[in-house]
Amino acid sequence: MSKYKIISVGGSIIIPKTGFDIQFLKKFRQLILTRVKKGEKFVLVIGGGATCRVYQEALTSVVKLPNTDLHWLGIYTTWYNAEFVRLMFGKYASPFVIKDPTDEKILKQVQNDKIIIAGGWQPGFSTDTDSVILARQFSAKELLNLSNIDYVYDKDPRKFEDAKKIEKIGWPEFRKKIVGYKWLPGKNSPFDPIASDLAQELGLKVAVLNGNNLKEVEKALNGKPFKGTIIE
Repeated sequence: MSKYKIISVGGSIIIPKTGFDIQFLKKFRQLILTRVKKGEKFVLVIGGGATCRVYQEALTSVVKLPNTDLHWLGIYTTWYNAEFVRLMFGKYASPFVIKDPTDEKILKQVQNDKIIIAGGWQPGFSTDTDSVILARQFSAKELLNLSNIDYVYDKDPRKFEDAKKIEKIGWPEFRKKIVGYKWLPGKNSPFDPIASDLAQELGLKVAVLNGNNLKEVEKALNGKPFKGTIIE
């Protein structure tokens, strides 16, 4: 398959709790399209973000449900967000959202498209894992993970004033000290534990950076030093 740049786009980058940022979306669209017109190709894996958590929290406030049902609810929100992004890129995007990153027949149908859009797949992990699977499918060695944080920290900076930013970390330490080994629906972590396990197995390099800072995103895409965390 052709070489693609794999980007996991947190749902809160597309639609934060405060609502759509139209100017940001226009700039993000322009950044990707400018590169596409120069010959680059992208796989954008879209998360559920705040939308996912709002639905899950509301539902659990009304009724007690098994985790599997909450997982599926979250997956549906990724599909909705992904469809929004797919339409945002119009003729440059694949004609449908990828919902199964392991379906090689489906992937062959879009392998010549300039921008492939994907959402969630199955209960048990987040779109981070889908993005790692797609990196494997497209033989990518690196993956950009765009979230709403500048760096990975050794603990939650919103709760601890002494939280220290991490600029570079290995997978074993990242999994042991930062994200653990189990994922729960709606869990908000820099990179989900299941994805981390697979990324370590593949020897994948993952860059975690703030997707709202498009100058830094562009630096990362260009292979230049950027403000963020590298996990490898």
